[in-house]
Order: sequence, then structure tokens, then C-alpha cells
Amino acid sequence: MLFAVGGRWDIAAAAWIFPVLLLRFTRLSPAVSGALWVWLAHSLAAAWWVQESEMGFAPVVLLGGVAIAALQTLPFLADRLLVRRLRPWAAALTLPAGVAATEFLITLLSPFGTAYGSLAVTQYGDLPLLQVVSITGLYGIGFLIAWFASTVNAILERPGWRRGVPYGAVLLTVLLGGGARLAFTSSTSPTVRIAAVAPTRTVADAQQAALGRIPGGRAGIATAPASEVEPITTAVTNDLLASTRREAEAGAKIVIWPEQAVRTQESNEAAVIGAARDQARRSGIYLEIGLGVHSTRGPANDRDEAILIDPNGDVLWTYRKAHPIPGSEKFRPGDGRVPVADTPYGRIANVICYDADFPAMMRTRADIMLVPAHDWKAYGSAHTQKASLRAIENGYSLVRQDSAGVSAAFDDKGHVLATTDYFTTDQQTMVAYVPTHGATTLYDRIGDTFAWLCLAALAALAGTALVRPQRSARGLVRRRAGRPR
Repeated sequence: MLFAVGGRWDIAAAAWIFPVLLLRFTRLSPAVSGALWVWLAHSLAAAWWVQESEMGFAPVVLLGGVAIAALQTLPFLADRLLVRRLRPWAAALTLPAGVAATEFLITLLSPFGTAYGSLAVTQYGDLPLLQVVSITGLYGIGFLIAWFASTVNAILERPGWRRGVPYGAVLLTVLLGGGARLAFTSSTSPTVRIAAVAPTRTVADAQQAALGRIPGGRAGIATAPASEVEPITTAVTNDLLASTRREAEAGAKIVIWPEQAVRTQESNEAAVIGAARDQARRSGIYLEIGLGVHSTRGPANDRDEAILIDPNGDVLWTYRKAHPIPGSEKFRPGDGRVPVADTPYGRIANVICYDADFPAMMRTRADIMLVPAHDWKAYGSAHTQKASLRAIENGYSLVRQDSAGVSAAFDDKGHVLATTDYFTTDQQTMVAYVPTHGATTLYDRIGDTFAWLCLAALAALAGTALVRPQRSARGLVRRRAGRPR
């Protein structure tokens, strides 16, 4: 489990192995004690994810991990209680329906979205398999992995290759279908050159150092004398404008800055936006800028903004981050309405960083999704990989510019168009040729229907089990102390 938590040390195969072993354990254990051990295992996995990702053990993060672990335990408990009361084919579907339903509930109920609790994120790079999320959402991957576990356990209990045929046929269909989608639906759309720029390392470090010397954190920055803040704000802005100008001259039609690239006092925000508008107009480009605005009305009124400016210098939108990171970002969130603009380069949309971990919000009709971000070394790569699932689910290209992590551009099938690592290069720029037309996916049309069906199936299986007598234990390999079989 420790290598299948959606972190930097994930191993794809581990996500397929650990459910087999956990399910074997629960079926060989008393229901209550087995469930408690599984809950502990999931809780330790959550703590491992926090540690390896260097999240910081904030109370809200720890409590959230324990609560998610409880939800993740329920499918194993349901299997343990229902498997001997159901026909073999129905018993085999209990765990997969439960896992898919649980992952869906986590994205709905938890403040972590898909950042933690999804098995699909562990399969990054397996594009034939991942194409199924364009139909089922990411929950289809969890379903397949859990169904593999129940199939293996069924074969262990009653050996026979025929028990693996239904699952094998479905998995083969998914892989062949995904491969065919990649082979026969490649994009012939025109492309647009998009440049993602970040402040140079020297300027970015100077901004962090200067603001770090101001006592009182965010509130202190907001109320500090302008002479202490504006010089570094101007330096960062000018550095980004110079990079923007360079990339526009090289042919970029869209330029994106990272999340909170420029941190400014509220009183100076208009000046920063004005300089960016002038540059967009002079260069004839679409320019998205990322601002961290410090408000004198208190940290809760600070703003994390992404502003899109058109080639005429007009502001098309000012978008505010809708999902602050639990335990670390305390500003007031935006309304969660994803803005979309029609341009000569397709329909462009925008969210900020952590917003992309919420699939329902990301189900937007667009051709290109811009995701300015700001992570950290231990988590930047994993976070960008998770965002790639949104591109496959919704049929748009996705450009994620991360000022302290891994930036990447993906097409609507999940192919990597370009990537750069902030920590391994001195050139803080990524350039990608991005298709200007996306695709309409079934998931985009039907939404989370598959997940709701899994919830309904789990309820139906439970209801069926309640009215059926318990099957004989014969054929189930169960060993308990003092009761050899």
C-alpha cells in the first residue's frame, strides 16, 4: 500500500497487489477485528503519503486521512459480510463496486478531492488502460483493480481458470479499446504555441526572502510599508514581462504565468495588472497572469487569482482559486465557476492548482485548460501527473505551469506534449504546441453515472444478501486458531 498512495514513490503494480492481500486477510479474519486492522493499514498509508509528500502533519490533514481510511475500509468489510450470502458472480462484484463508490464519495465529501484516495492516479503513463476514464471517470480504474483482487481470491478459494474468464475478458476489452482509441483517434487539429514562464530562480528566491523578512506573515505583508513590498513586486513583474515578451517574439500566442507568480499588496494590484495588459496588447497575445494579493482586511480576504488578458489588453476574467489547500491556505475561496472564453485557438478555460483535483468542477466544455500552479519539490511531479487524468476524462488539452514543481502539457488522450522540472533546469520556461480542438467524451456527457451505478449496485447486493441464507463455508479457505479445516 505504501507504494500506491498517489505520491512520488508510487509503483503501478503495487496498486494491483495490495488489494489482493488485504482482501485475503479480511476473508480469513473475524469481521470486526479484520476491519479494524484494515482501517489501521489505510491510516498508516495516509500518514505515509503525508510524510513522503512533505505535506506537514496539520490536524486537518491527519483527521482527514483517518476519516478517508475509514471509508476505504468499508468495501473490504462489505465483502467480508456479504461474500458468503451471494452467488459467486455477485460476490465478485462486491469489492469493486464498493471501491469505486468509496472513491466517488471521497471526491464529493473530503477536502482532498483526488489528491488522496484514488487508485487511478497510481497508473500514470499506462495510456491504454487510462482511456477508460473517458467513459467511467477515474472510478473505473479503481473498479478494475478491485475486481482483480476479488477474482484472484475466488480462484484461491476454488481453483479453476474459468473463474478468471469474465474479468479477463473485460480487462482485455478495456486495454484493446484504449489502444484503439490512441491509435485511431489521434488529433489532426491545428496547434497553438503556448509558453509557460516562471520568474527566474534568482528573482523568485529574492521575492521569497524579502517577504519572509516581514514579520506577521500574510497579514504583515498586507500592512507593511509599500517601500518594503513594491520593489520586489516590481522586480518579479518585470522579469515575467521580459520572459513573456521573449516568448511572444518566438511565436507564442498564449503565455501563462504560474500560481501567485507575483505577490502584491492590494493597493498595488491594479498597477501589476496594468503592466500585464500593456504587454499583452503590445505582443498581441493571450496572457494569463497569476497573482497573490495580500489584503489589509486580513488573511481570510487575501486572493489567489488568475487573470486572462486578450490581445487587445482587455481582461476576460479574474478567476479566484476555489479550493484552498486544507491546513495551509486560509484565504477566501472563489465560487468554483470555471471561466471559458472563445478564442481563435479554441475554447480556453482556467482553474488554479488544487482545483484540478476535483473532477466534478473540471467537467467543462473546453479545448484547452490552463492550470497555473505552485507546489513543492516532494509533491510537484505527482500533482501534475494527477492533473493529466482531467484531460483524458474531459477531452481537452491541459497545460499546467508549476513554479515549484514539474510543469507539463497534455493532449486529450494524456500524451505528454512538453514538460520541464523547476528544480533541474535554469530555464524556467516550457513551450508546447497544443491542439486547438478537443474531443467530446462520454464521461463529459454522462458525468458520474458509472459511480452512481456502483453505489446502487452495492446497495442492491447488500439487500440481496440480507434475504439469502449464508452459504456453506466449504470451498472458502478459512483458518482460525483452534479450528483447523
